[in-house]
Amino acid sequence: MLEDEASGIGPGYDIPELPPMGPVCPFRCQCHLRVVQCSDLGLDKVPTDLPPDTTLLDLQNNKITEIKDGDFKNLKDLHALILVNNKISKISPGAFAPLVKLERLYLSKNHLKELPEKMPKTLQELRAHENEITKVRKSVFNGLNQMIVIELGTNPLKSSGIENGAFQGMRRLSYIRIADTNITSIPQGLPFSLTELHLDGNKISKVDASTLKGLTNLAKLGLSFNSIAIVENGSLANIPHLRELYLDNNKLVKIPGGLAELKYVQVVYLHNNNISEIGPNDFCPSGYNTKKVSYSRVSLFSNPVQYWEIQPTTFRCVYVRSAVQFGNYK
Repeated sequence: MLEDEASGIGPGYDIPELPPMGPVCPFRCQCHLRVVQCSDLGLDKVPTDLPPDTTLLDLQNNKITEIKDGDFKNLKDLHALILVNNKISKISPGAFAPLVKLERLYLSKNHLKELPEKMPKTLQELRAHENEITKVRKSVFNGLNQMIVIELGTNPLKSSGIENGAFQGMRRLSYIRIADTNITSIPQGLPFSLTELHLDGNKISKVDASTLKGLTNLAKLGLSFNSIAIVENGSLANIPHLRELYLDNNKLVKIPGGLAELKYVQVVYLHNNNISEIGPNDFCPSGYNTKKVSYSRVSLFSNPVQYWEIQPTTFRCVYVRSAVQFGNYK
């Protein structure tokens, strides 16, 4: 038998046609199941020739300084883009235009001074904490009706830098975090869809009732580590479905009015304030009509008030004694 015949290749045999090669993975990156991993490579720009079927692109922990038009061309199936911990200071207006299915955009730990314009209308989650953002324009969020989560913490942002109603058009927005910035008040015109609002570590001195008006779905409100001395009467009545309230490490001298009327509140943090007196109806409805939901935790330690000065009936709607914490410890 001829050698060619023995190998199955010779006269009378057709060489089988090989399937076309799939998309080539960018140099030094790793590609698997439509996920392109290019993190921690010291890249100074977005790699070229990215596979067009990519659904997740990870470019975090590099040295990219600019996102240009065409960097993400043909990535019509991309769902998540991770650009965390680069040196990005500029994003071209049309850079994200090809990303018609993008849902998650992570821009944290960069050098952005403003949020990018023309973000995909499919976007659901935007995280841009630890940047240099000083302005939040209303136009940036126009048309982003699918947005659920916005994270803008640890930016040199002031209240004057947030346009009135900047977040209002997003009817599905559920979670906002603007912590550790320089804002001095709760942003105006927040969407009624909010369930969580985190504004810890700012310079807020007062809670105005008008800023919480209409937030009937709000379940968690974080205002720890501010300078709040006053919670305006009627503020808590505007958030009737609140379950968790964090007002610790502020300058309150009394329990916020209306707390007893909140039927669903379970967790209240008030430690490290200047509260010197607690009335018998500050936490529970008058009489012995109990709340629908009992408190699971009330923290009051590191306040001037002495627990033996509080009437025993004050916490009549708390069924577990250990839920209430006193003392001057931290």
